Amino acid sequence: MNIIILGAGEIGRHMALSLSIDDHSTVVIEQDDSVARDLEEQLDARVICADGASAEVLIEAGAAGCDLFLALTSSNTINLVASKVAKTLGAKKTICRVHPGVQREQWIFDYRREFEIDHIFSSENLAAIELAKFIRNPNSVLVEEIARGRVELQQVSVGVAADVVGKTLRELELPARVRVGLVIRDGVGRIPKADDVLAPGDLLTLFGEPRKLESVVVRMRGKTAKDKPKRVVLFGGGEYGYSVAQMLQDWNCRLRIFEQDPDRCEWLTSTLENTTVINADGTSITELREEQVGEADFFVATTGSDEDNVMTCLQAKSLGTESCITLVHRADYADVISQNHGTLGIRAAVSPREATRRELMRFVTSDRFHTMKRFPGAELIELAVPEGSPIVGKMIRELNWPQGCGLVARVHDIHAEVPSADDVLEDGDNLFALVEPDAKKAFVKLVIKG
Repeated sequence: MNIIILGAGEIGRHMALSLSIDDHSTVVIEQDDSVARDLEEQLDARVICADGASAEVLIEAGAAGCDLFLALTSSNTINLVASKVAKTLGAKKTICRVHPGVQREQWIFDYRREFEIDHIFSSENLAAIELAKFIRNPNSVLVEEIARGRVELQQVSVGVAADVVGKTLRELELPARVRVGLVIRDGVGRIPKADDVLAPGDLLTLFGEPRKLESVVVRMRGKTAKDKPKRVVLFGGGEYGYSVAQMLQDWNCRLRIFEQDPDRCEWLTSTLENTTVINADGTSITELREEQVGEADFFVATTGSDEDNVMTCLQAKSLGTESCITLVHRADYADVISQNHGTLGIRAAVSPREATRRELMRFVTSDRFHTMKRFPGAELIELAVPEGSPIVGKMIRELNWPQGCGLVARVHDIHAEVPSADDVLEDGDNLFALVEPDAKKAFVKLVIKG
C-alpha cells in the first residue's frame, strides 16, 4: 500500500515504525526539523519536513494516488484540513485523529461527513475503552472492542449450575442484537447453529452492546445474585481519566477521582455525575491510605507520567486494592508489565500508542478483508461492502450465506451494532464476521461479487 502519515509525534512515530516492518511504501510529513531528521535515520521511508496542511506539500508526498492517508498530529485543525485536502486530491481513504471533545460533538456536527473523512478517532478514547473494559467485564475470559466501542466481543465459560446448560441456542432467548458467535468445546471451536446444545465448560464468544452483554455473561456463568457496585478509584482527572469516568458513570460503579489541579477538580465535579472528585496528590501513600484506596475493587492510573502511574498502582496494590490497571504510553513497557502481571500485581497496562496502532491496522491491508483475531477453528474478519456489490439493498435474511460463517457486527457511518436478519445492507458497510477456514473464501466472494 501507498501510505502517507502526517505527524511524527507519539502516535505517528509509533505507527510509522510499525509500518516500516512491513512491505509498504510510506511517506511521513513532519513540520519539526529535528523530529523529521531523527525519524529519517530510523525509518526506511521518505520523510518530508513541511506543513502537512499545504496542498503543495500533499501533492509532493503523493496524496493524489495514495491508498491511505493518516492525519495523526496533535492538532484538530491541521488533521481535519489536511484530511479534506488529501481526499479532494484523490487519496482513496483518509483517517483523522481528533481530540476526544471533537468525537463527543459528532452528534451536533458531523465532522466526518463535512470533511469527507472515512474514519475519525481519538487515541484517548481508544485507550479509555481498553481501560474501562477490564472494569465493566471482570468475569469475562476475554474482552475486545470491535466496532468503535459500541459492539464488544466477550468470552465466558458456561458454569455447571447455569440455567443455560442443556438448552439450545434457540431456547436461550438472548437480548436483541446479542449473538453467540463461536462455541469452543475441548479446544475445538465452531460456528454454532440454533439447535446446538450448551454444555458445562463450553467457552462462548459473545457479541453485543456492552451493557447487554453484562447480564448475559452473569447468566452464562450461573450467577444470579446482582453484583455489588464496583468501587473504582481513578488517579488523574485529565482527558484519559475523564473519558474512563464518562464510560463508567452510568454503570454499577462508585467512582472517585484523584486530581491535583483545583481548577480541573471544579470542572470535573460540574461535568461528571455519580463521581466523587478528590483534590489531592494521588502519588502520596498517605493520601491513598486516608482515602481508604485499599478497599477499592479497581485502581486505574491515567496520568501522563508512566512512572507515576506504575508506582501509584504498586502503592495501591500494597494497600489492598484488588485490581490495578495502568496507562503506559510506551508500548514496549506496557507489554512487559502486562506479561508480568502476576509478579507485579498490575492486572493490565494499556498503551494509547498500541491501542491506536491496532485501530489503524484495520485499514492497512492489500487484501480484500482484514483478519482481526484468530480463534480455534475460526477467524474474525472485517471487510467493506464495495460500491455496486450485488448484496447492496438486500436484507441479511435474503442472502444465501455460506455454512460456517456468521455476521457479528455491522458499521455504517457512525453507527455500529450486531446485525439482525431484517437489516438492509448498504454501500460502504463494514461487516465483521466469524468464519471457519472452509467458509472464508466463499464469504468474501459473496460480499465482493455476490
